[in-house]
Amino acid sequence: MRKKIVAGNWKMNLNFTEAEELAASLAEKLEGKALKCEVVICPPALYLEMATDFAEESVIKVGAQNVSNQESGAYTGEIAAGMLASIDVEYCLVGHSERRKYYHENNAFLAQKVDKLLDNDLIPVYCCGEQLEEREKENHFAIVEQQISEGLFHLNTEEFYNVVIAYEPVWAIGTG
Repeated sequence: MRKKIVAGNWKMNLNFTEAEELAASLAEKLEGKALKCEVVICPPALYLEMATDFAEESVIKVGAQNVSNQESGAYTGEIAAGMLASIDVEYCLVGHSERRKYYHENNAFLAQKVDKLLDNDLIPVYCCGEQLEEREKENHFAIVEQQISEGLFHLNTEEFYNVVIAYEPVWAIGTG
């Protein structure tokens, strides 16, 4: 059985000094602890390398908040999975509700991101979940089933095993 994972998505918060202090504090608090779970931090892209430096000396794992569905090229502002792997990022969020909503990322597009991550030996954290209205209409299972089937069912068994599925009902996620 897999270890449990506790992940913190820092979203678009903290300046560099604050992010560095948070990573250092977390690494210090976890030092020497026998954890029953993996602790993953997902700082903004600008701070990933700093976070992986702290992770080298601690039990902390680092995840990115986003990845491109492209391997390389003229995609200004995008980050390829190979770039993440080159700085020792281990995890990457895919399909977060904010990316689905504000950037109109659909399940087929997310499947491409999952593929790029797996091709680069990174662990996709595939986020799925329903809106409150969908839950109230008792349509939540169908929504989540569709997100997972369209985003992940193209994978073979070994690939699927290497994906973490994070159920995050949108109505239960903080906005900070």
